[in-house]
Amino acid sequence: MSATGGDVLLTGATGFVGMELLARYLERSDRRIVTLIRAENDDAARSRIDAVLTNLFGSHGRIYRSRVAAVAGDLLAPRLGLAPVRSEELARRVSTIVHAAASVSFTLPLAEARAINLEGTRRMLEFAELACARGGLERYGHVSTAYVAGTYSGRFAECDLDRGQLFRNSYEQSKFEAEQLVRTRAGLPFTILRPSIVVGDRRTGWTAAFNVLYWPLRAFARGLFTAVPAIPAAPVDVVSIDYVADAIYSLCENSGEVGQTYNLTAGPHASTIGEIANIASRYFRRPVPKVLPPAEFAALERDSSALQRSALEGSRAYFPYFSIGTVFDDARARAKLDPAGIQVSPLGEYLERLLDFATRSRWGKRPIARSEALAA
Repeated sequence: MSATGGDVLLTGATGFVGMELLARYLERSDRRIVTLIRAENDDAARSRIDAVLTNLFGSHGRIYRSRVAAVAGDLLAPRLGLAPVRSEELARRVSTIVHAAASVSFTLPLAEARAINLEGTRRMLEFAELACARGGLERYGHVSTAYVAGTYSGRFAECDLDRGQLFRNSYEQSKFEAEQLVRTRAGLPFTILRPSIVVGDRRTGWTAAFNVLYWPLRAFARGLFTAVPAIPAAPVDVVSIDYVADAIYSLCENSGEVGQTYNLTAGPHASTIGEIANIASRYFRRPVPKVLPPAEFAALERDSSALQRSALEGSRAYFPYFSIGTVFDDARARAKLDPAGIQVSPLGEYLERLLDFATRSRWGKRPIARSEALAA
């Protein structure tokens, strides 16, 4: 199915995944995009989306400006913070919704994570149902996460959700609950997309988000980590932002089936912490860090310097992802994406490119626009 009859409503367009989705829609279709932006008014929303277009395309961003509407809204408010007349008008215009907005913080209190990830989804679903009632909605694309699997150990398939798992943090739990909520909406033409750990573009290394894998790599580059708490052979499922954006665009516009869930993961191409440590060691010319069981690492941590403890504290929320027992089955996604030439790459093939960009941008302290990275 190709939803071409109306506008696309995109949330999260100022975020990492949302920016790349916006670029795909502008470059690969002639559709008009409505971006829902948290701002005081439409003028402020316009300024924010113009900055995104400049980041994405440089001076060429202006050629897309007329196709992108910026609407000031609030995911946490009734009717998305829109006046009834405007909500009705948008519901009649929109044939595709891609809900990519979320808090990706692992450390928020559960109530705060739920307010954004669960209640924000509830408000989007209310709007989606209004669009359905007005007869025009063909697709509701919900960007979830593969880590709704939580602490489940073993093969986690695209048909799986509640396997009795626990959760490592409020992000996982709130995203799990949001996905549950989407699945309860009978008659809603939803498609659920589950990326795993998302890193930069495999071609340029560009990223707008230096979290998860980047935190411990940065500390290692500074010589602050001589060991990491992990299981050397445990899978670390990492995907590049270009793969994720290509996959979401294709599944929402062409090949994805309504009512289905797709794991956008490395699957059998997942790396291990041992492999990542070896590549980082060669790149930064530092000894390979010891890979210790979490309990043994905790004893070592007590003897660390103040600077090391500070680095450890910043990385602590991400360490559990280096010793998980989950293997993601992405067979359904592969059946749809492989024929379209959209394939995942092992992290080892492009990790050095990510590190080149990270060091060049000083781990985000010297921001580099996507357009600049593409031109380099």
